Amino acid sequence: MQRTSAGLLVILAVVGAGLGFLLDQLLTAMGRATFTPSVFLPVLLVLIAAAALAVAWPVRRSVRTGIRIDPFRALRAATLARASSLLGALLAGFGAGLLGFLLTRPIDPPVGSTVAMIALIAGAIVLVVAALVAEQFCTLPKDPDDSEPRERAPEPGRGH
Repeated sequence: MQRTSAGLLVILAVVGAGLGFLLDQLLTAMGRATFTPSVFLPVLLVLIAAAALAVAWPVRRSVRTGIRIDPFRALRAATLARASSLLGALLAGFGAGLLGFLLTRPIDPPVGSTVAMIALIAGAIVLVVAALVAEQFCTLPKDPDDSEPRERAPEPGRGH
């Protein structure tokens, strides 16, 4: 499994920013209020970050101590970490798009909306960083058997 690339995270953040800006633009064009994320969303993102680290920590500990761990457990932890980093990048961009729309309006934005969007961006960044650290924790060393090419066993009945 390859690690999450910074380019993919940037692309998702840009897509999220475009979606956030477009959503508020459409809501305003329809005469509705702009979208404001819940104040509990950043808290949820930080909890997901803590969960990703908690799931990845036993994998890291087993790698450092040399105790063999179930590779599927490591894969599950790495998959959670990767999904969390992708979600965090998308939500950070989405929050930035929402905030960008509010700041480009001719009137001053409400303080509550601005704080909620800044908190969303901060929580999403915490999620991305924690997920990338958790993904690093899930890096397993190569098996010694995998580094050496295997020789084919002679087939029965053939002389070697």
